[in-house]
Amino acid sequence: MDSVHENPRSPKLVDDEGYMEVRSHTHPPFSILTSTVLFCSEIVAASVVAAGYSYSEDEVWMSLTIVFMLVSSVMVQLTLTFIHRDLGRDRPFILLMHLLQLGPLIRCVEALIVYCQMGREEEPYVSISRKKRLHGWEAAEEEREVGHSLRRLATHRNAFKRTAVVQAFLGSTPQLTLQLYVSVLERNVPPERAVLMAMCLASTTYGALVLNVLAIQIKYDDYKVSLSVPAFLCIVIWRCLEIATRVTVLVLFCSALKAWVAAVALGNLLALFILPWIRFWKSGARLPMNIEKNFSKFGTVVVLGSVTLLYSAINMFCWSAVQLNLADRDLIDQAQNWGRLSLHYTIRLVENAALTLLWYFYKVDVFEYICSPLLVVQLLVGYAGSIFFMLVFYQYLHPCRSLFSHNVADLLTCVYCKRWMKHKGEGKETVV
Repeated sequence: MDSVHENPRSPKLVDDEGYMEVRSHTHPPFSILTSTVLFCSEIVAASVVAAGYSYSEDEVWMSLTIVFMLVSSVMVQLTLTFIHRDLGRDRPFILLMHLLQLGPLIRCVEALIVYCQMGREEEPYVSISRKKRLHGWEAAEEEREVGHSLRRLATHRNAFKRTAVVQAFLGSTPQLTLQLYVSVLERNVPPERAVLMAMCLASTTYGALVLNVLAIQIKYDDYKVSLSVPAFLCIVIWRCLEIATRVTVLVLFCSALKAWVAAVALGNLLALFILPWIRFWKSGARLPMNIEKNFSKFGTVVVLGSVTLLYSAINMFCWSAVQLNLADRDLIDQAQNWGRLSLHYTIRLVENAALTLLWYFYKVDVFEYICSPLLVVQLLVGYAGSIFFMLVFYQYLHPCRSLFSHNVADLLTCVYCKRWMKHKGEGKETVV
């Protein structure tokens, strides 16, 4: 992920307070370009697929494809407008582009213009950023001057990170589930539908990757962190396996037991939606009224409801990496809760196994052309593989692993020791 970085040829000075002064530069806005390309590609691919459904007179599939395409697009426009606070500013052209669903495109152009104009002339800094950079097991404190252009570019990056998550889990994941379901029923995958499913999977994987990066940045706000190439690849494999197997399991279950689809899907969404509110009511806290100064109490509740809906949609398909805390102004729980992580993957593994077995016993004749036992094993092994890569990331590749008070090996050792001591105690009682 691109971010402000240190130029190795920049002079470093240590001030009286022990901070190392570093001249700030920035990478090209690759994350903004990636989000924009994924957004535009998915819109174009979905339009082509919808046109194909219209030509074959499949009105239901055409309508659902258009709905999933428009819902994610509208939510992306609203997110960008909210983060940039354009409603209170005189920018009619930008608002027009958002109404035409072209907001990400014009925002990307704006970010590229800001980046290209940076460094042409010296500008006064508006703030000073102090971060710690990890070098192995040691941390060095650095001080950076942040100018107007760098702050504007950082705002664009933060906005596109949020929109990547919104697009992934409110549009791409439902679209991927729908197109895979249609392909299973028709026993056919046309090229345009295959392209759309590939774009949706790429968008969802990228959104999950952004969630991991945001979780690290929120948890370790005082540190300047960046992902290594092995860590990046490990997260991509972890998230791709997790999302692909989860979507496939849901589609197979839906194809065999259509009457239970609503119960399973709505049960997951409602449970994940209500859980943060239950924790909020049990804490006895009040609603954070300073999310946005112009919001009324009703507006705050609407925003919190939308965030909770997004949170539940994410956790229905993969681990959200960040935990929702409605009592906090930032809405994020900064604690690293290993218990919730373990509980989530344990429940999802058991649920995937149960849904897959139900499909195996109640599958219809449409699956006679595939080896069903092999597919069951592949799905379970695929999800177990995602858990394996997740453990590898947290144990060896996490950029702030040196700051962990406990890691995966400690957790597994603790569980093993408890079982061994319990078994040893039972053996002693038997001997006595």
